[in-house]
Amino acid sequence: MLNSLPAFVVASIATLLMVLNALFWVPILLLFASLKFLLPFKAMRLAIDPILLFIAETWISGNKGWMDLTQRTQWDVQGIEDLNPRSWYLVNSNHQSWVDILVLQYLLNRRIPLLKFFIKQQLIWVPVMGLAWWALDFPFMRRHSEEYLRKHPEMRGKDQATTRKACEKFALIPTSVMNFLEGTRFTRAKHDRQQSPYEHLLKPKAGGMALALDAMGDKFQAILDVTIVYPDGVPTFAEFLSGKMRRVVVRIRRLPVPVHLLKGDYAQDAVFREAFSAWVQQLWRDKDAQISTLLLTSRPAPLNG
Repeated sequence: MLNSLPAFVVASIATLLMVLNALFWVPILLLFASLKFLLPFKAMRLAIDPILLFIAETWISGNKGWMDLTQRTQWDVQGIEDLNPRSWYLVNSNHQSWVDILVLQYLLNRRIPLLKFFIKQQLIWVPVMGLAWWALDFPFMRRHSEEYLRKHPEMRGKDQATTRKACEKFALIPTSVMNFLEGTRFTRAKHDRQQSPYEHLLKPKAGGMALALDAMGDKFQAILDVTIVYPDGVPTFAEFLSGKMRRVVVRIRRLPVPVHLLKGDYAQDAVFREAFSAWVQQLWRDKDAQISTLLLTSRPAPLNG
């Protein structure tokens, strides 16, 4: 364990190991992805996708290795038992930091199929990682403001089409579709600007989840509702690399897929949209209460005297 070293040394070692791990696996990933791109047949996809997923999972295992080597994190985790790596899951989580993604991968890698995220279009230009996300069929989304959509109504629905196309690919082999209902990382400023009715969460954006359930609902074995809490404060990515994430609490609930909400037009059907929103809001009220409880019970015991 290297976590007893000064923070800047820990951060340097963690960063070096993270970069070397990526630089080793991404070229191999791109080689097989190029074959799939050049031969875009279903049979080729079914043959190569498992290889790509194995490479990605091994890459994540390497990340887990350097995390164990450089971090001194206490993990308080419940709910990862009896998961199936050969099934389909819709995974939902609260979102506070880029560290959330590493936490999810650390805990769920090879317990469920590889997590597939919906990524902002501009992130395709991130060095190395953008190519890796492309190779693994992560959907890239162009998220436009409401003001932009009023000026360019022809762009409305483009993201929905991207989501539906991605879900068609996900249905071919076991996949975990990752959804952050808040749509962005929580900050107190965003919370106040939204006037969110939840203490620890931003308002949920239910459209993406509704579309995923409409496109793939019959495939999903369950919804995994993940709650992540950092009792000592939400770490930045730099603080995480420096070994300053001392504790993380994770609770995973396996929820049944709501059969009555599987098929419906969230964008056009007001009655369906209201029913789906009511289900999501109850999910969010439960999560908000759970976060309050976890923060209260995870506080350090007061010093005597």
